[in-house]
Amino acid sequence: MLIFGVSFLVAGQALAVDVRAVVFRIDYPTLAPISRFDLLPEDVGFAGAQLAQEDNMTTGQFLGHSYTLKTVGVAPQEADAAFDALLAEGETLIIVMANAPDLLRLSDRAGNGVLLLNATARDTTLRDDQCRANTLHVAPSRAMLTDAVAQFAMWKRWPRWFMIHGSNPADQLLAASYRTSASKFGAKIVEEREFADTGGSRRTDTGHVLVQKQIPVFAQDAKDHDIVIAADESDVFAPYLPFHLWTPRPTMGSAGLRPVSFHPAHEAWGATQFQRRFEALTGRYLREEDYQVWLSLRVIGEAVTRTGSNDVATLRGYILSDAFELAAFKGVAVTFRNWNGQMRQPILLYDGRITVSVSPQDGYLHQRSPLDTLGLDDPESACTAFD
Repeated sequence: MLIFGVSFLVAGQALAVDVRAVVFRIDYPTLAPISRFDLLPEDVGFAGAQLAQEDNMTTGQFLGHSYTLKTVGVAPQEADAAFDALLAEGETLIIVMANAPDLLRLSDRAGNGVLLLNATARDTTLRDDQCRANTLHVAPSRAMLTDAVAQFAMWKRWPRWFMIHGSNPADQLLAASYRTSASKFGAKIVEEREFADTGGSRRTDTGHVLVQKQIPVFAQDAKDHDIVIAADESDVFAPYLPFHLWTPRPTMGSAGLRPVSFHPAHEAWGATQFQRRFEALTGRYLREEDYQVWLSLRVIGEAVTRTGSNDVATLRGYILSDAFELAAFKGVAVTFRNWNGQMRQPILLYDGRITVSVSPQDGYLHQRSPLDTLGLDDPESACTAFD
């Protein structure tokens, strides 16, 4: 039986619930990052899933709930066939690590009987006119990340921005999001410049020597500004900006002060124990992808615990309800927006060593939740799939 949403024993027997979940990761070919600290581990995402599996099983053993986890990593050209095989096996709870086009295609292949949780794709369109009713978003959107930076900049009274963006499509999308955030919170982008990706090596022995000469000249004679906003999702130039600008200014965005869902030095709100458990399990530091996959599986675990069900419609309805909340080591419980399936969550501002600040910033109010000042609000979203 269910009392206050929690499963209890009936006639001395636990209500058995078998929960099967899959983490489906598409492994895209990528260039080596600028810093070897940013090399992707082979178990990225899957390591977070392993920790979440332990957490879910710890709670589940007291309630008669069992959890089975499968992890699947495939090349892009094999993704559709592998995903279809999971559907044929009857898998209905799938955490997806994929880019936006692939996620949309997989959502359409899955249909209404399957619940997908987006653990990595940041594209705001997925929460807007391209939303899907069977897909919830644990990864923060670009709009949430750029809004988090904008709020902090305005709280610091740094309204004049010099934005340097890359030339690749993802960089252009990020730059567009910063323009929207600037307009939303009253900042002014006084100048923009594009740093072209010429495809050269970013990790040669003389890389820093060339950059030390090139970046200052590139940034010379910019209009008067308070900060530099770096929009470089492609990891081509942004890490070189601090200390190499012509005019010394704080850098935010893709370098300097970065908006992240989580990071390995975060210790507040009980995160230290979480970090230590992850490190003991994996032998490495946690990445954002690991946290977002962990959080996705914990969403499922919490919904199963509170409903006593593994039915997709029941779980989805509860997750999107006002009753759902989940502790996530961020100071407040995370919840979901019922108009587009996006998880509400604070965004950490990270300088590479510590949490410098957390957005939403003090003073940014909302009739529903301060967290809804980050990203698309209900009137701004063109999503109709959740109506």
